[in-house]
Amino acid sequence: MAPGEKIKAKIKKNLPVRGPQAPTIKDLMHWYCMNTNTHGCRRIVVSRGRLRRLLWILFTLTAVALILWQCALLVFSFYTVSVSIKVHFQKLDFPAVTICNINPYKYSVVHDLLADLEGETEAAMKALYGFEEGKHRKRREAGTWSSAWEGGPVKFLNRIPLLIFNKNEKDKARDFVTGRKRMINGNVIHKASNVIHVHESEKLVGFQLCSNDTFDCATYTFSSGINAIQEWYKLHYMNIMAQVPLEKKINMSYSAEELLVTCFFDGMSCDGRNFTLFHHPMYGNCYTFNNRENGTILSTSMGGSEHGLQVILYINEEEYNPYLVSSTGAKVLIHRQNEYPFIEDVGTEIETAMSTSIGMHLTESFKLSEPYSQCTEDGSDIPVNNIYKAAYSLQICLYSCFQTKMVKKCGCAQYSQPLPPGANYCNYQQHPNWMYCYYKLYQAFVREELGCQSVCRETCSFKEWTLTTSLAQWPSEVSEKWLLPVLTWDQGQQINKKLNKTDLAKLLIFYKDLNQRSIMESPANSIEMLLSNFGGQLGLWMSCSVVCVIEIIEVFFIDFFSIIARRQWQKAKEWWAQKRAPSGLEAPASQQGQDNPALEIDNDLPTFTSAMRLPPALDAQVPGTPPPTYNTLHLQRAFSHQLSDTELPSES
Repeated sequence: MAPGEKIKAKIKKNLPVRGPQAPTIKDLMHWYCMNTNTHGCRRIVVSRGRLRRLLWILFTLTAVALILWQCALLVFSFYTVSVSIKVHFQKLDFPAVTICNINPYKYSVVHDLLADLEGETEAAMKALYGFEEGKHRKRREAGTWSSAWEGGPVKFLNRIPLLIFNKNEKDKARDFVTGRKRMINGNVIHKASNVIHVHESEKLVGFQLCSNDTFDCATYTFSSGINAIQEWYKLHYMNIMAQVPLEKKINMSYSAEELLVTCFFDGMSCDGRNFTLFHHPMYGNCYTFNNRENGTILSTSMGGSEHGLQVILYINEEEYNPYLVSSTGAKVLIHRQNEYPFIEDVGTEIETAMSTSIGMHLTESFKLSEPYSQCTEDGSDIPVNNIYKAAYSLQICLYSCFQTKMVKKCGCAQYSQPLPPGANYCNYQQHPNWMYCYYKLYQAFVREELGCQSVCRETCSFKEWTLTTSLAQWPSEVSEKWLLPVLTWDQGQQINKKLNKTDLAKLLIFYKDLNQRSIMESPANSIEMLLSNFGGQLGLWMSCSVVCVIEIIEVFFIDFFSIIARRQWQKAKEWWAQKRAPSGLEAPASQQGQDNPALEIDNDLPTFTSAMRLPPALDAQVPGTPPPTYNTLHLQRAFSHQLSDTELPSES
């Protein structure tokens, strides 16, 4: 071997092992610490003394932990939003206004349908409280109020019996009809009263709903008889009205000319033709102003009560159902033109003999959708069928989900909500078990067991009108002397009575100012900002860059696992060699890494001493000593031609 090549081989042997060529993980880590650009790792290797090396290990690990912590915070805070509020002063579109009388149907028209129900209600109140109405109004016929179950069949109380519960007697209640005590099976659900009692009563009033087998029952108790009787009456009322055709119910309710006495908008006169009929199951005929029926939306360019909507409503308290509603007045709801008016949930009540002024402030909100929030743009990604003919909202989704579950579970739809396709409203004749099914299903809905709350999501953009309500007595004692006669004369074609102040209510709806507030969400971070923050953390704690991160990935993921894979492959080869070796012979243990002399680079020719240290080959035959060839013992001349002076004398 040439001297230069031999020196080169010796230098190559003493150089540190690099990257994937490292035979062990320890050598790989040593190589990384000596060649990386991160200062802390190199100081671990080159520092002298255990204490100093230990301190550098602690500092480096602390820096790595801080980097991971700060980067995790940056990732978690990436999907956050910043909220900006903008205020605009501009001409505003006037919202849609839906107005309903609290009493859904005129009592004089619907009385024949409810005569039996009200007779049993009156009898139940007499049996419970000794209540007996003294003088009935002219619109009620004396014959319709029978005494308690005198000679007539009891229909409603037999189907859903009213019960009296004594707190001292558990699992027992007294029946209104028979007066006998009965055992109470199933769950007892107590509902708080809306009426405040100074002295707590020892008796509770309620009713029991049972399934067809009469063993699975649910009992509902109320601390006030008022709530118990109204809830019991409402159940039967919905059952009766569910069987009445829609056209007939519209005729039994109030017309626009009857409800609206006068109307002004932005200083211009309006009438019932500017309102759109909307029939609500629980509130009868409602009327919506500015509903974009003809394709145009009214707007206002000025704030104040003179530039809004002003109406006078005819309430007609004499036509009120005494057991269905216990207050007089109207309900009003301000909403978008394409939004369904949930008048029963968020409506504002208007009091009679009062002037109600409602000032508005418009707020428009825009939220970011996924992944920033769980809102939906238009509800198309919600797996709930919208049974309302209106734009998607959270309330529409919840009620649609419950109504769909109601039809699937009970076989019919609940009366106060729209009908799904192919379904019918519940009634006794077709669905005798619907009340029990409805109450059980509604309890599950309130406890969020139906999954509707987890499926339905709020919309990403919506408009909200902040309302400020003020009241004033109307008309005043001075003005009513001329105002009421004039209004009576104006309504002479619709009503045949003299109006009084308790039959009327005045409503004013207007923008307090034209400042529109917009609340908008925007991403608080971007990809560029996130990468910049990552680079700042790496430079601050470890003095490295993205190239260092790539280097770490190469060493700790590629080289690290390649060493492990190489070791496993070597073990597999040894196992396979041992398996194929003849029995009784053990394969010599192979040496790995730098301990393997076969990996040593030495191109020198073997000497006699080194050759003697070599192990003999397995199953090698040692040859015997061959006999000498005597012909080779003769002396031969080294040259072909011998010089004369060097030639030897011949032997004679």
